[in-house]
Amino acid sequence: MKIIRNTLILSLLVLQSATAMGKTITTSENQNNVAVEASLTQEAKESELLTISKQKWQWMANKDVEKLNKLFDEKSRFVHMGGTWGKQRELDVIESGGIHYKKADIHEVSVQVIDGTAIVLNRITLLAVVGGREVTNNFMVTEVYINKQQNWSLGVLSFTKLID
Repeated sequence: MKIIRNTLILSLLVLQSATAMGKTITTSENQNNVAVEASLTQEAKESELLTISKQKWQWMANKDVEKLNKLFDEKSRFVHMGGTWGKQRELDVIESGGIHYKKADIHEVSVQVIDGTAIVLNRITLLAVVGGREVTNNFMVTEVYINKQQNWSLGVLSFTKLID
């Protein structure tokens, strides 16, 4: 009942504002305006996440642990072919060169935003140095981002090896 009352109040406020401006708004027109605004916001979020994801690959290649430290959430998890660990170990592995992400060729990328969480899927070919050996693998990489106080932080980075 409270939701219906609040919806009615909001509708009245919208109609009053429109009337004050000399404009008539139909219910479907108002719904379309809200849908367009939500769509633009969604597109902006997706664009921002694609940029962040792309920057992350470059920071990993450059071993820029300072920028990665800011991006990785304190509770983040990293899933590799050789194990799973948290933020500090991932930063240590990158800084020491235990895994050097030399180049990620991104073939396909998608973003799905669900409330304050985003899932970015990257189909990549990764050129890396692991344990002193240069290797190339095809992966589907799952990145899960959490929006905290208007900033995205990486919560999960998971590599799934694709069969050639």
